[in-house]
Amino acid sequence: MYDLVIIGGGPGGYVCAIRAAQNGLKVACVEKRQNLGGTCLNEGCIPSKALLESSHNFYNAKHHFTEHGISVNPKIDTSVMLARKDGIIKSLAGGIDMLFRKNKIDKITGTARFVSKNEIEVENNGVKTAIRSAKFVIATGSVVSQIPNVAIDEENIVSSTGALCLKKVPQELVVIGGGVIGLELGCVWSRLGANTKVLEYSDKIIPGMDDDVSEYAKKMLDAQGLEIHTSHKVLSVEKTSKNVKIEYEDIKTGKRDFVTCDVVLVCIGRRPFTQGLNLEAIGGEIDSRGFIKVDKEYKVCENIFAIGDVIPGPMLAHKAEDEGIAVADIAAGKYGHVNYNAIPSVVYTDPEIACVGLSEKALKDANIEYKIGKFNFAANSRAKAISQTQGFVKIIADKQTDRILGASIIGKEAGTLIHEISVLIEFSASAEDLSMICHAHPTLNEAIKEAALAVSKRAIHS
Repeated sequence: MYDLVIIGGGPGGYVCAIRAAQNGLKVACVEKRQNLGGTCLNEGCIPSKALLESSHNFYNAKHHFTEHGISVNPKIDTSVMLARKDGIIKSLAGGIDMLFRKNKIDKITGTARFVSKNEIEVENNGVKTAIRSAKFVIATGSVVSQIPNVAIDEENIVSSTGALCLKKVPQELVVIGGGVIGLELGCVWSRLGANTKVLEYSDKIIPGMDDDVSEYAKKMLDAQGLEIHTSHKVLSVEKTSKNVKIEYEDIKTGKRDFVTCDVVLVCIGRRPFTQGLNLEAIGGEIDSRGFIKVDKEYKVCENIFAIGDVIPGPMLAHKAEDEGIAVADIAAGKYGHVNYNAIPSVVYTDPEIACVGLSEKALKDANIEYKIGKFNFAANSRAKAISQTQGFVKIIADKQTDRILGASIIGKEAGTLIHEISVLIEFSASAEDLSMICHAHPTLNEAIKEAALAVSKRAIHS
């Protein structure tokens, strides 16, 4: 009999298990994969970042080294690139196993289904085992959303999983979906030489971000070689003997056309994975979008919790981790809390795109008056020195109180820079508070201080 059993060993699940063990609970974690780490580690965040770094190095060597006086003739060996990626996954998975041993957490391989509120059945290779626990956490994550009547074969018609394992660079690549995953993987193969088209149903890419951020990002990626088409609805995807044919409609004009390619990447989002859990046995409910309904303490019922991608909110690994920690504390009789306004989101293009807090649209919808400060990296000394002058910092503050409500950054290391603003949002700081913090010179962070000064129209270098 366990105190807590977590179903799912992804970022939310394994972090929850570790914190619960630290809290003195007897813990087990059920995971269907051999490796812990979930989609993020095995076929998502980590492998995509490994390939992004490899493709970034190749692209820089081919296009930007000469301005530094360096002459090279780079060549691609995709087998080495993929082996490096796989080695990183293996190393990190081994690290999580070590943490489980250190914290005396039982790792159970298999798929779980609820029998009752205190018992699950775990099946592995046809063998079923009953496991009892006082409390459970559902952390089964999400899976790739699919287009109806389009069969993904992970060879010519691929999901994000298949796009991480292509043995050669496609000549023609079509990405269906202009969200985070589609743009990141599109950038990987575009940098390596694939002629890449992106078809996005919405009227802008990265729909969740501010309009000016999406607009700037589209121009930036178009200039890098991605051919991005917004307001394009895919009608069909047909695999022929020679290639893949995609028929689409321009929503604005109603015109229909088609494009052919050797690989099409389907990236239209992800959906919660709850299949086979037998939620009926615990009185669990699913909402209209497929998410498990939970209360403010993440409870499905009195002794069962759910976290991460299976509940409403952004599908982010770090969001799941924070929820895992909160639930592990709640399960141990402590207080658990997540500030969703302070959770950053990052797109790992080059340069990166990051945001935190509320967007302009959200503030307008809520009738909250605000003011904006904006500063371009083109006027930042460090950005000039490293030839990374694209992008800007945008800070949004309450018009009356000056409290920072949100921010967006497009630029070098945006995913790192955004955390300075996340901390300030967490502690309800004002734009003036940020502007009064001394920032080292020359650093990219100085652009954040200038944007904060710009909120009150006092920027120094613009």
